[in-house]
Amino acid sequence: MLNNAQIRYCLDQMGEMFPDAHCELTHSNPFELIIAVALSAQCTDVLVNKVTKKLFAKYKIPEDYLNVPLEELENDIRSIGLFRAKAKNIQGLCRMVLEVYDGEIPRERDELIKLPGVGRKTANVVVSVAFQVDAIAVDTHVERVSKRLAICRWKDSVIEVEKTLMKKIPKEEWSVTHHRLIFFGRYHCKAQNPQCPSCPLLDMCREGRKRMKGSGVVNG
Repeated sequence: MLNNAQIRYCLDQMGEMFPDAHCELTHSNPFELIIAVALSAQCTDVLVNKVTKKLFAKYKIPEDYLNVPLEELENDIRSIGLFRAKAKNIQGLCRMVLEVYDGEIPRERDELIKLPGVGRKTANVVVSVAFQVDAIAVDTHVERVSKRLAICRWKDSVIEVEKTLMKKIPKEEWSVTHHRLIFFGRYHCKAQNPQCPSCPLLDMCREGRKRMKGSGVVNG
């Protein structure tokens, strides 16, 4: 496991590599953001943005999603994985937002996770990006990078990864670190073919050194 000084070095290096890391899901308000994040499960942000470009032009408010048959909404998001379940959750979310929250997206994580299709990760993204509340959303990139760098343990669950990161990273850096971890994992420390040879963190990355050794490449 990395010590605090090593973690600080890693975060600083990621900050230099991706100083402008941000949420890449296109949205103009909290309602659009929660829909986009809900659609992004097991799907790339690029594809979600292609779909929401038309979706958000057609559906502006929660009522719009409820004024069409479920099958029509399914067809609108058909190119996205799990589209049937996501369409059902979106309509359920919109119904609850109207009936329980007077048409407004709640600002508290505990309230957000009550909405259909909204888990802890989605709730953390929304409170962080839409409402500027310090939070760390653990998606597949954040989890992979945290474990490869031994900031967390391989056996840690997603919630354990989140708690460890919250403990080891200053609260005021939670949100920006979340985005930098995502960018680092999405564009550098990829699930397949990570850029180990050019990684500034290779010397302290056990996983990276193991990969380099297995490929027969020796770090100079």
